[in-house]
Amino acid sequence: MKSFPDEVSITVRAGNGGPGCVSFLRARFQPVGRPDGGNGGAGADVILETSPRLRTLADFRRRRVFQAENGKRGRGRDCHGKAGATLVIPVPLGTRVFNADGRLWRDLVTPGERLVVAKGGRGGKGNAHFTSSRMRSPRFAQPGEPGQERQIHLELQILADVGLVGPPNVGKTSLLKALTASQARVDVFPFTTLTPQLGVLVPVDDREPLILAEIPGLIPGAHLGKGLGHQFLRHIRRTRLLVQVIDLSVVDPAQPLALLQELEKEFRAFDPKLLDKPRLIALNKIDLLPPDFPRQQVLEAYLTAGWRCLMVSAKAGQGLDALSDAIWEEFSRDGHDLDAATIPE
Repeated sequence: MKSFPDEVSITVRAGNGGPGCVSFLRARFQPVGRPDGGNGGAGADVILETSPRLRTLADFRRRRVFQAENGKRGRGRDCHGKAGATLVIPVPLGTRVFNADGRLWRDLVTPGERLVVAKGGRGGKGNAHFTSSRMRSPRFAQPGEPGQERQIHLELQILADVGLVGPPNVGKTSLLKALTASQARVDVFPFTTLTPQLGVLVPVDDREPLILAEIPGLIPGAHLGKGLGHQFLRHIRRTRLLVQVIDLSVVDPAQPLALLQELEKEFRAFDPKLLDKPRLIALNKIDLLPPDFPRQQVLEAYLTAGWRCLMVSAKAGQGLDALSDAIWEEFSRDGHDLDAATIPE
């Protein structure tokens, strides 16, 4: 079972419409009265609604079938049946809804956004509805219409402004905690963090805060599903700026760009459009470097290759102000829109 549930297929069934009623008014001294059968109530719709309080699709682990209420049947004395109560299913922001054939139906990114995924059936008409000058005593009513039933696939892509990406155990979680108020757990795991972590980078002026997301570690072959695979690579698509984190303490000075090139290879294989995003390089763990490490030589290699590169230590707090300033500078450039994250086509 996934630690971070970000894909699920569910069945949604709208309510059936209630049947209409066949009835005739019975009153004293009036053995056969007029038709008074009421209409059946409409079946309930099934609606997806985005909720900022949800972060994953974990609520769907135990429940995969959602059934809305049926409409109530009509009754005599012109009493119409009650409509079924709408079934609202909360989903996190960034949920993509696919039809059974795999086509994207809607991308839900706005708080409170709603999507009707199954329409309730219409209630049947009672015999009172069919009374006319030609038909004074109709003895029939309509059955209610069945509600829609659909199989849909939900896929979550987290909404964040900045994505921290890199191989396992390079200090992404520590960097997230150092830059924001995130309470993410820091430890050494085979694939590092198992759940994308979020934090808020608060500005010193009146600009809008930025959402930072730490994307769990990528290993060679991640685009093929190895390790944690593409289940996390897809989350990078929504970010507007990538901070590629590299553990400088394990960089070979003879091949300073080798780790970065491996990461670029995974991006290119999964989605070449990721390479078009603005990116920064954070060379982390400078506090672990031996005195004779040629840090300036490595830095020059990145700068010569055209990268904007900063040396930091998340643990020791070195270079964090410069990294924060660089992030804000990227979002101050022309063409950036701070109101919403970029949504892929």
